[in-house]
Amino acid sequence: MKAVVMAGGFGTRIQPLTNSKPKPMLPIMNKPMMEHTMMMLKKIGITEFIVLLYFKPEIIKEYFKDGSDFGIKITYVLPDEDYGTAGAVKLAQEYIGNENFIVISGDLVTDFDFRNLFAFHKEKKSKLSIGLTSVDNPLQFGVVIVNEEGIIEKFLEKPSWGEVFSDTINTGIYVVEPEILEYIPKNENFDFAKDLFPLLMKHEVELMGCNLSGYWRDVGNPESYREVYEDIFAKRIDFPLYGHKESFPDGVLYSEKPYHLDKSIEITGTVVLGKKVTLNNGVKLYNSVIADNVVIDAEAKIRNSVIWENVFIGKKTKLDNTVICNDNSIGKNVTVKAGLILAEGCEIGELSSFERDITVWPDKKIEAASIVSHNIVLGSRYKNSIFENGSVMGTSNVELSCDMATKLAEAFASQLPVGSTVVVGRDDDKNSRMLKRAFLGGLLSAGVHVHDLKSIPQPLLRFTLAKNSQYVAGAQFKRCINDPRNSEITLFDEHAVRINTSAAKVIEKAFFTEKFRRVEHESIGEIFESHYCEECIQYKNSIEECLDQVGSRQSNLRIAVDLMHGNAAKVFPTILNEMGIENIVLNSYYDEQKLSNFVVMKKRSTENMSKIVQSLGYDIGVLIAPNAQTITFITDRGEVLNKIKSLHCILYLLSVTTKENEKKKVFLPTWAPDVLEFDNLIIERGKYTDFTVEQLKRYDFIATVDGNYTFSEFNYTRDALFAILKILELLNASGLKLSEVAKEIDYFYYKTTKVECPQSLKAKMMRKFLESAKGKKSSHLDGVKIWENDTDWILMIPHQYGEYLNLYIQAKDDVVGENLFKQYKEKMADWIAQ
Repeated sequence: MKAVVMAGGFGTRIQPLTNSKPKPMLPIMNKPMMEHTMMMLKKIGITEFIVLLYFKPEIIKEYFKDGSDFGIKITYVLPDEDYGTAGAVKLAQEYIGNENFIVISGDLVTDFDFRNLFAFHKEKKSKLSIGLTSVDNPLQFGVVIVNEEGIIEKFLEKPSWGEVFSDTINTGIYVVEPEILEYIPKNENFDFAKDLFPLLMKHEVELMGCNLSGYWRDVGNPESYREVYEDIFAKRIDFPLYGHKESFPDGVLYSEKPYHLDKSIEITGTVVLGKKVTLNNGVKLYNSVIADNVVIDAEAKIRNSVIWENVFIGKKTKLDNTVICNDNSIGKNVTVKAGLILAEGCEIGELSSFERDITVWPDKKIEAASIVSHNIVLGSRYKNSIFENGSVMGTSNVELSCDMATKLAEAFASQLPVGSTVVVGRDDDKNSRMLKRAFLGGLLSAGVHVHDLKSIPQPLLRFTLAKNSQYVAGAQFKRCINDPRNSEITLFDEHAVRINTSAAKVIEKAFFTEKFRRVEHESIGEIFESHYCEECIQYKNSIEECLDQVGSRQSNLRIAVDLMHGNAAKVFPTILNEMGIENIVLNSYYDEQKLSNFVVMKKRSTENMSKIVQSLGYDIGVLIAPNAQTITFITDRGEVLNKIKSLHCILYLLSVTTKENEKKKVFLPTWAPDVLEFDNLIIERGKYTDFTVEQLKRYDFIATVDGNYTFSEFNYTRDALFAILKILELLNASGLKLSEVAKEIDYFYYKTTKVECPQSLKAKMMRKFLESAKGKKSSHLDGVKIWENDTDWILMIPHQYGEYLNLYIQAKDDVVGENLFKQYKEKMADWIAQ
């Protein structure tokens, strides 16, 4: 049997460790991780290797050469383009021959006994067998379900938490029969998981899954690289340590040749030393690996750290939980609290201090006595992903700093054509203004022009972007409503739809690798400022064209509006007045202090609005959140409608105002209630992410259950201002008051809640939920949804980043609903405790 080793990846997520090394060459215990894997295979009799290269191939070739120094034979295959995982293997077909072979990644660490996979493959007479294992976080892998015979029944590549149905994943280790290569097209980008496996299933070729026991880790990011060392030191993996072994009172030292250390040097835990390491008097080492040509000066303390080659560490320096890449110089009395990643070629001045979880990118010089609190300072959820549903959120001036905003803009603009124009706006918060100005600089440096709308409601910005073809994208800056310390940057495509997951990943890749386009001085972008008078007129005229003007003017409907200190005040009162709608408007000015405690302000505003509507005899009251997207309704009788009842009132109005023999199409998320039916509506429920304009065009109305509404006759994006006017039109057309509509909505139980759950247990919880659904109607379109009967169900969707699970429960009444909630809450507690 031959082994095909995948060694061509860019290592984007593990930057900056891969700045000068391809990921398979990252050292584990002073040897490339790819070497460990190959030696494991050699140990069980595999001596012929085909290594698939792409990124920095010369480094791998220079180290391994023809393999003879390692007692193996290596053939290298270097494609001229990126053909994907399966496409790359296809290029090696002529070297593979007519017997089965193993495909394995060069950037993993494992102690699997591969003989078990070979035996399984032979016993099952399989054409393609996949090595499986269970992991805490399966988001970066392919999730798999196999039946009792080992046949794979379901496979999903790199799911979101809402799609996860198991913690069993594809390890990327395959045993393949040579005829399978005939299904792979030559010189085309073709992936095992995304392309080959679905194709084989379509042709009824059974994919077999073999559960492998032992340790397995895909070293995909800096955290996982450090965790491999933690696991080796804690003996969670059967990992061989070679060389001379010397025991100390509290530790053991491994080295290629014996070292004669001064008695003042302390070795604690497991320490590995490379060649030509100098340890001066009083050095203390604990669970650390030191590579070749490293000098550690007197009384330095190194804990839980990995030091690559050609590094100098000064006297009395203290390093804890660090990865120090090659060719670095660290001065004396430097203190690193924990979590430093120091990329290559840096110079750290004496007496410098590093806060926790700092990454210093290559070739930086840190002046003496510096306090380094951030370089790339991102919250834990940004380690692998910046975006959440098209937005970047974080603490203002810390996680979302000016440096971060500029880099994000450079990454974003680098995906856009030189000379194109982006429309940009913000709310009235000073943090938004600061971040927007930093963002503009990044756009300009990449040769992108900016149409700056300054302070503008988001619906108006999105309308302007969608209706004007000269704009290729948009960005909006705002303060987070529920946490005034946080800000949010949202990016839109040319249709004013939030950028999708695919676009976000491209931007993230450019962000983390800092591969930005920097244009010549004559191509630097320009800023065109606007006070949006023209945009407001265009927005107002479009609304008037879309709505029944005569009906609105003759309806005599009266509305009370609380603008909650948002910048919708700059346009909405004018629209109401020019449309002839009698109104009273509250809180139409910006107030930073009141917005700092939004929960209290909203409670007070809701109580006041209820009293105002009743006492003045108004037909409807509305509270518009500062983001001008979310609405709270108050009926003419002063009833404050919750978001669920509000949604059903709108659906009722849509249904009763639809002409006979017509049907309106509605899209709702999977967690929206489905207990009520509406005669003239076709309601579709599904996953509420990554919409395209073509998809949105299929629906007349799109909504969530949190007060966001889209009427596609006007635009394909959320717009509280148009939605309010449209609902007034529907009320007028129906001849009903909002209180009368609310009475038509039968009561049922609906609950949303969060259950705390560690990130590491989310996949397990999805699997347990799915297992508990056996014998019941269920769905895992988005999360796992289990029906108890026609009306009662529970849906669990893990939050993408937070340490909790979202639960949604629907039932016919409170008793049934609370019992269902209690039943599953107890189950979940047991599952987490197991």
